[in-house]
Amino acid sequence: MHELSIALSIIEGVEEEIARRPGARVTAVHLNVGPLSGVVKDALLFSYGLACEGTSLEGSRLKIEEIPIVLYCPVCRQERSAHSMQRLCCTVCDTPSAEIRRGSELEVSALELSSVGADL
Repeated sequence: MHELSIALSIIEGVEEEIARRPGARVTAVHLNVGPLSGVVKDALLFSYGLACEGTSLEGSRLKIEEIPIVLYCPVCRQERSAHSMQRLCCTVCDTPSAEIRRGSELEVSALELSSVGADL
């Protein structure tokens, strides 16, 4: 399950960020995840809870925003939604496209912090 290694990497990066903010405590981590990232949402949520145990993020929540697949259609000359992960075609004109603009994200987009006796 590679979601555990992803969860550990997220925690490591977040801990580096909050080390720069004395007195900060993470209450939630916001993550953008696209279907082409290869991440299984439920497995990542489960792994995150396990990986947080014994760290400064223990008790925090992982909030996942699922990002849809968007591709550039060479016929319409616009960004369009794809039919599906298996069918990377424009939903308007049905033209296949290999130019994927969104949908492979796996990135921390925000942190929710609370202060413990210090200004953030």
